[in-house]
Amino acid sequence: MAAAYAVVFLLHVSTAMAQQAPAAGENLNGETLFATTCGWCHADGGREAGKGPKLANSQRSDEFIVQRIKHGKQGAMPAFENAYNDAQIAEIIKYIRDLKDDPG
Repeated sequence: MAAAYAVVFLLHVSTAMAQQAPAAGENLNGETLFATTCGWCHADGGREAGKGPKLANSQRSDEFIVQRIKHGKQGAMPAFENAYNDAQIAEIIKYIRDLKDDPG
């Protein structure tokens, strides 16, 4: 039963996020792109774990992160392949790579 609720929640969140995501080419600010979608689950701008893992100082490769953004993770993260183009995803990755544990 909990799994069914999780699926419904993820479908609802991914639909809401896709509706809020900027159109392809509309926005190339990584911080804004991150805040409008990723920030719902990755706490403190990605500096802390929330529903999603902490992203600051991630040891994952850029290619891994690109694939995760595009294709998601079943039961954990929606896919954003149709929400963001490659340039926007590159800006999100740049934002993630620039994250510091303490924003100050």
